[in-house]
Amino acid sequence: MTEPQFRPVKIRSPRGAMTTEIDWADGHKGILPHEILRGYCPCAGCQGHSGTIKFIQPSKNQLEIDALEPVGNYAIKIVWFDGHDNGLYSYSYLRALCQCPEHATPEAERGELPRL
Repeated sequence: MTEPQFRPVKIRSPRGAMTTEIDWADGHKGILPHEILRGYCPCAGCQGHSGTIKFIQPSKNQLEIDALEPVGNYAIKIVWFDGHDNGLYSYSYLRALCQCPEHATPEAERGELPRL
């Protein structure tokens, strides 16, 4: 069974919103700005094959989510309005990208990848 900090209970991303919120089974309320989600898209097209994750500054027209699709019990696939849909975001990756006040770090403020 998945540990509570990596098990989402509810995911909210209303149409037109610029953040996605996740309620985790351990009680944490995660906040994920779409700029962070898109900028750290984990797909090979965005990140290449080097294994190093880097932030790629998205344009404003790349920030709206069209759909969130569950992938097994471990990830979601984000379908963006511009058609990009290759990234599988594992729950542990989403938790690491959290930008709530509790997880805000100087690295995150500088646009550096959170510790994964």
